[in-house]
Amino acid sequence: MTTIFHVYATGILGIITLGIWLHLFFGRGWFWNVKKVDADGEKVPAMDDWPGVIAVIAARNEAETIGHVVTNLIQQDYLGKCSVVIVDDHSEDETASIAKKVAIESGAEARVRVIHASNLPDGWTGKMWALNEGVASTQVSGVQTEAPGFLWFTDADVAHAPDTLRRLVAWAQRDKLDLGSLMVLLRANNFPERALIPAFLYFFLMLYPPRWIADEELGTAGAAGGCILLKREALERIGGLAAIRREVIDDCALARAVKSMGGRVSMRLTRKSTSLRPYGTFAEIRDLIARTAFTQLRYSSLQLAGTLVGMFLTYIAPVALLFAHDSSAKILGLIACFLMFVSFLPTVRFYRLTPFWAPLLPLVAAFYSYATWLSALRYWRGHGGQWKGRAQAPEKPQRSVY
Repeated sequence: MTTIFHVYATGILGIITLGIWLHLFFGRGWFWNVKKVDADGEKVPAMDDWPGVIAVIAARNEAETIGHVVTNLIQQDYLGKCSVVIVDDHSEDETASIAKKVAIESGAEARVRVIHASNLPDGWTGKMWALNEGVASTQVSGVQTEAPGFLWFTDADVAHAPDTLRRLVAWAQRDKLDLGSLMVLLRANNFPERALIPAFLYFFLMLYPPRWIADEELGTAGAAGGCILLKREALERIGGLAAIRREVIDDCALARAVKSMGGRVSMRLTRKSTSLRPYGTFAEIRDLIARTAFTQLRYSSLQLAGTLVGMFLTYIAPVALLFAHDSSAKILGLIACFLMFVSFLPTVRFYRLTPFWAPLLPLVAAFYSYATWLSALRYWRGHGGQWKGRAQAPEKPQRSVY
């Protein structure tokens, strides 16, 4: 009886896991085919009129990278008017002074302004308030005499190729986008980064398939905060950044707000824009994941439990089935493993790593599951959304005594 039950249980498990992978592989917008959303190979279309752009960067304790970033922005070969606003978000280092020094030494002080964010009001996350301060400052004469057609939100630790802004604007104009975003290349230089960072992109694309983002008939909306080009009209239409002032995953919230108001949204990938932030240890990458994982689950214990079970069924169970006594279960597990590894391989190649890393996805998924649990634990302890010394997640609501 025990043997029959075991065969029955492993058979059901095999059917479930294979069903999951058939859906992910064939029914989720071909999210894994990263070549289709790689923006680097496209030619920049010719344009006669290049709209004005203001780049807005929120910077908090970014002394190590801000000089490189400011130089990088100054050197954009954009053919229209382009100005830069750096918002110092109460840094405890020399972020502001370094940004000013680089602008002066580059002879670009007329195009670069460094401002200091005022005190963080209740109901705002730090980054959203800093960006809001930056956007508000663009309405003051001195940065640019005409209201820009686009705002370019980028991070204080992201380096862009000289033609990035030109490609962004041309893409947005050609496709009539209200919001266009590029997922920049995160570092994958050391062992922890190579083991874990490609999966960060893989899981993100699984949650927000680019084809679904671009489909105006679907509600899926996503963006990558390291590089977002936004029409000023679209920002005004949603009521400004105040509409997403509480959001921790602010990039996707902004895309969702724009799309919900009828705006056209698109997201692609690039290797030409790269993150300068290193992750030297597994713990640092764990904290990167844990910062927003429970936010993604809307701080729901039920969704957390469902996610952990889902991660087991999707990534661990197929491997476990390879050791089952029942041959049918083994075959189902083998097919599921094949689909898993084949789907992850394009992301591994996008990072220019050897295929050796693809079969490690089940172990990586287990690590991400642990980081997701840790994210929830930190939230329950009042430390959710930790970033630069701030806990940005909303406080856990108090239980009623009635």
